[in-house]
Amino acid sequence: MTPLAEHIYYWESIYSEAESVDYFNRLASFTSLKQGLIHMFGKQLKTPRFESFHCIHPIPYRYSGQELPASPFIEPLFEIMKRVEELTGHTYNSVLINLYRNGMDSNGWHADNEKELGKNPVIASVSFGAERTFKLKSITGDKAHTIKLGNGSLMLMGGNTQHEYKHCIPKEPKVIEPRINLTFRTIFEQQ
Repeated sequence: MTPLAEHIYYWESIYSEAESVDYFNRLASFTSLKQGLIHMFGKQLKTPRFESFHCIHPIPYRYSGQELPASPFIEPLFEIMKRVEELTGHTYNSVLINLYRNGMDSNGWHADNEKELGKNPVIASVSFGAERTFKLKSITGDKAHTIKLGNGSLMLMGGNTQHEYKHCIPKEPKVIEPRINLTFRTIFEQQ
């Protein structure tokens, strides 16, 4: 485990190459992976990636003007979550899966700070497949971090991270292979 900044940690490899390939193939076969719609700049646009939300309880996840219904929490999600919980010391009840088909799929600057995630969300991010660049920048603009998220890696963002930083997965036209990213989180039902 390598600390990147306060409350942000990176494990270069929590799975072997063979385990990572196996998990990638199993997750890529999920029929729940769909290209959604987001509201940006007053328009409704297709998300530049495929996504699927899974929760132990049937609680939907809302962000950027869209609502993702909760698909069942099935294997191999439980076994991956168990490993992540052992390493991070945190518990989770949901996961957002993102499938980036190649380097042209991306995720713009954002913070995971929705009300459903609580006051100081803890987000554990597991990557399978192509290595992709992950960027963090502080809201004040005085701190920035860039890291390559490799196959079988884990990154943890906790504490005030979602209030102090924004993060993104930028477009990388030279990347031709797909990547699957799982972001484990705890969703709280809104009253």
